[in-house]
Amino acid sequence: MPTVLSGRTRLFALPEVRWAAAALVLFLIGLATQGLGAPAWLWWTLYLACYATGGWEPGLAGLRALREKTLDVDLLMVVAAIGAAALGQVLDGALLIVIFATSGALEALATARTEDSLRGLLDLAPDTATRLTGDGGEETVGAADLAVGDVILARPGGRIAADGTVIAGAGEVDQATVTGESMPVDKSTGDEVYAGTLNGTGALRIRVDRRAEDSVVARIAGLVEEASRTKAKTQLFIEKIEQRYSVGMVVVTLAVFGVPLLFGADVQSALLRAMTFMIVASPCAVVLATMPPLLAAIATAGRHGVLVKSAVVMEQLGTTTRVAFDKTGTLTRGVPELTEIRPLSGSPFTEDQILRLAAAAEHGSEHPLAAAVVRAARRRHLSLPAADEFSARPGQGVSALVDGQFVQVGSPPALLGTDDLATQVAAVVEELQQRGNTAVVVLCERNPVAVLGLIDQLRPEAVVAVSAVTGLTGAAPVLLTGDNAATAGQLAGHVAITDVRAGLLPEDKVAAIRGLERDGERMTVVGDGVNDAPALAAAHVGIAMGGAGSDLALQTADAVVVRDDLNTIPTVIALARRARRIVLANLAIAATFITVLVLWDLFGHLPLPLGVAGHEGSTVIVGLNGLRLLTGRAWKKAGRSAQRVHAPRPDDPEFHRPIDMVGRSKRSG
Repeated sequence: MPTVLSGRTRLFALPEVRWAAAALVLFLIGLATQGLGAPAWLWWTLYLACYATGGWEPGLAGLRALREKTLDVDLLMVVAAIGAAALGQVLDGALLIVIFATSGALEALATARTEDSLRGLLDLAPDTATRLTGDGGEETVGAADLAVGDVILARPGGRIAADGTVIAGAGEVDQATVTGESMPVDKSTGDEVYAGTLNGTGALRIRVDRRAEDSVVARIAGLVEEASRTKAKTQLFIEKIEQRYSVGMVVVTLAVFGVPLLFGADVQSALLRAMTFMIVASPCAVVLATMPPLLAAIATAGRHGVLVKSAVVMEQLGTTTRVAFDKTGTLTRGVPELTEIRPLSGSPFTEDQILRLAAAAEHGSEHPLAAAVVRAARRRHLSLPAADEFSARPGQGVSALVDGQFVQVGSPPALLGTDDLATQVAAVVEELQQRGNTAVVVLCERNPVAVLGLIDQLRPEAVVAVSAVTGLTGAAPVLLTGDNAATAGQLAGHVAITDVRAGLLPEDKVAAIRGLERDGERMTVVGDGVNDAPALAAAHVGIAMGGAGSDLALQTADAVVVRDDLNTIPTVIALARRARRIVLANLAIAATFITVLVLWDLFGHLPLPLGVAGHEGSTVIVGLNGLRLLTGRAWKKAGRSAQRVHAPRPDDPEFHRPIDMVGRSKRSG
């Protein structure tokens, strides 16, 4: 278990990171001293110190595996590095040690940070709860001690302590951490609430329906941990053949040494031939064929705002066949905006007058929809009069005296009756909701004067990014969201996504991803919230949007989009595909060199200097070939490749294809 300081794993608290850093520093100093013409004993000492710091752990692990009758490639690499040093090629061996030590450090760091984030997720739910007693009193108890059937009180502004059902009270609850819904959801008697979600301005009495260990938040943590353990077994393509190659190389090396002795060769010449074979057959060029292109692609992506966490991830990105997007905070900004003002027939006010009254009344509210109304008024440069007698009713709306008029703004069902005018308002409300808006009614002197439409805004680059992803993978993306079907369907139509799965809890997203992967898809999931973390962990590759991403999503994801630009998603996939092509070309080059040199050594007489030169030459060739991806041109070329598809416009047929709606269940909001 990694050391945790102040609740978060620090970089150098991990021994793997410390040893890898020490090996890298010693290697760089040795390289510098060698290049500056320092005495050989000095840079040899530095390289050997690099061997010790970076190689002792994989060497020890390899010996333990050997004791269990398994030949670990790490041990083979240490032996090959030692063999290289024995033949005077200490630089080559030190480079191999540094690569392996760095890889192990990155893996340890990723594991530790995921564990820290899981602990942080469980901290979302409060440790204590206010439980109501039978005589009407209150007592503070541990959230873990709550039993099914207990009644708890959720005060305004606090986090809800348990999954349950509201039995009294009303208010809005921000449950984005669990469902991903972009706006707080009105809750009243009979509605379900989740542990860890944030209560708004109302007091709620909640009957506990699930124990703490069975809550949705606990299940999210369990899903992330399970999926992370499964993905931890993932290896680079070349690592899948390491075991057989390792065994074969050792067997042949022993044969190259032993067989000549049986035919009367002297020990020195047999040993020299065997060591030459070990050098030319060692997979240094193969390792460098794989790692430099992937590491160069990682560095290039990082400079352009995408942090890819490992070479394995970069390789897997290149094999993506389909992409799944979350909605809120991923395809959208996650912030509601006022899009429509619909004055009702008979209203004496213009749009600006309606917005001025509504914004003045909403100015004292902390609700996200109220903030959107106020922002819209400010964008129109409207002066807001002072509001008197402000009042906010949880789950219903606000009221205030504005310019001497009684103004109400809030939920249509809560503020309207069933007369003819209310029927007219209902038609406008239904029309707005069918287009994915949240509808808010404005009343003046208790008479409805307008309906406002608010919606979570689509990112400006979303249409082009989705179109580019479709062109790259040959399959339209999937939309996975906890939001309601109408809102999800409206957004999907704008970005030409036809496979929409709405109303999903985190476990439903995981089930959807696993179902698609069982059908043969290699899924890349793009999300940003706690509720997306299990799907990010379960997918072939998980990518988190970093701007507003939760800590758990950022740590669970395999890659992070730092600059919150969706266009980087298809670009990094295109870059990963190019890196994979270079890896395959490098493997062919390395295999050709190794085959020629090995056959020469086995069936002829390969001079040691020539063998070393051929081995080093192949290493240099594949290394330089991979480093082509370090240039800025590589990113631009990947971007052009990704955008070489037609981005649909609103008048294209793509926007009007039937949408396949798949939902878990109908929930409020």
